[in-house]
Amino acid sequence: MDHRRRLVSLAYPVYFELLAGVAAGIINMVWVARLGGEAVAAVAVATNVENLLLGVILMAGSGATVLVARARGAGDRAAARAAVRGGWTLWALITPVVAVGGYLCREPLARLVLGGGGGDALALATGYFAIALPGMAVYFATNVVDGILKGAGDTRTPMRLALLANGLILVLDPLLIIGLGLGVRGAAIATVLGRTASLICGFVALYRQGRGEPRDQPSVARTRPATRRARRLAADARRTAATGLPMSADFVLRMTGALALVAVVARIGVEEVAAYGIATKAMYLATMAFYSVRQAAAIHTAHLLGSGRDERRAVGRQALLVAGALGLVAALLLLAAGPWIMRGFGAGGEVAGAGALYLRCLGPYLMLLACFIALGGVFEGTGGSPVLARITACGVAAQLGLAYALLGLGLPGICLAMAASMALQCGAVVRLYRRMGREAPVLRRKRRTAGAGISHRGGWW
Repeated sequence: MDHRRRLVSLAYPVYFELLAGVAAGIINMVWVARLGGEAVAAVAVATNVENLLLGVILMAGSGATVLVARARGAGDRAAARAAVRGGWTLWALITPVVAVGGYLCREPLARLVLGGGGGDALALATGYFAIALPGMAVYFATNVVDGILKGAGDTRTPMRLALLANGLILVLDPLLIIGLGLGVRGAAIATVLGRTASLICGFVALYRQGRGEPRDQPSVARTRPATRRARRLAADARRTAATGLPMSADFVLRMTGALALVAVVARIGVEEVAAYGIATKAMYLATMAFYSVRQAAAIHTAHLLGSGRDERRAVGRQALLVAGALGLVAALLLLAAGPWIMRGFGAGGEVAGAGALYLRCLGPYLMLLACFIALGGVFEGTGGSPVLARITACGVAAQLGLAYALLGLGLPGICLAMAASMALQCGAVVRLYRRMGREAPVLRRKRRTAGAGISHRGGWW
């Protein structure tokens, strides 16, 4: 019961943070829609690119979360600072490639995501990228700050930061897009400014957590030669990357699989593609709840392991209960409210009917997905997520193959393929989960006295 309460307390702020991220895109689309279809198309494809790029920096943010949580559990300030350094080193390595490279290649990138088309949409997407891609430096930094705070057990501050960014975007969008006549560029500027304000507040939160750190020893940075500092930073970055890369790969694989599935659905018909797109957005409201449980399970598991308590199986059981309940509620809601959901998104006619049918068939898939994602958090917290990424890769490949084979059944066939693929993934991850009980409890004996006498108040970085 204690594990369940801890998971819920960590998860619900993460859910609202994820909802806020989706809301930012919706706010932009509402105001950009006043500029016409070409503007909507430009912002839509640019947002998809941002989502894919988010998977890159998850390597730093997620890696820092797990390592900081583990270090706090062990009472090891040095390890926590190393995890923070590793996260920021990765940010410094990744950001120039994305921000500068993206800006220089903004027009070819816009042409690629628009399918080679030109005209107004190309010019608008290029203008959006000219601001949004350099602004990814802010977005990436915010992700690292959020990862550090979550590793410290603070999931509420990232939620508040996301709400702050959205509130500013809500105010700035009409002012810049319509009032100053900046159009699509105004949407990009509003987003970057909102995220910048959120990042500044995030740095303030980190400073407040760190200002109590003891200063009775000289700084390592001042006493070590530059070459040794460089080697230390490289080692920290490698450790953070090794921890976070599988999580990043899992996210990118799922995003890529979802995009590839659109091409399969397109073979059924145009109405089905539209229905699938709208229904998928509605489904994200549920899947974000599953991912919030996953992050909570990763944080809680890593913290317990750092303190020498190997309670992975107990945490996994509670994560399954919480996520399974959320999956059941989501399945029942989609089953009962499918037509109303489609109408709420403005769909009508054949599109609304196809989408409602798709939502009603999603129940088994959502239940299985909830279980897989929840257990994934336990593996992330233990550093066992490389196996999870391989399972995801195999599952995505199986899903696409089955979807193609079941095209004759229409959208229900797509749902069946998704559920069958997820059943295979759940079977694999449950098998790994059962092995936890047979492993020697080596971690119980580690760092038993590492945190003795160390207060967890004050600074960790």
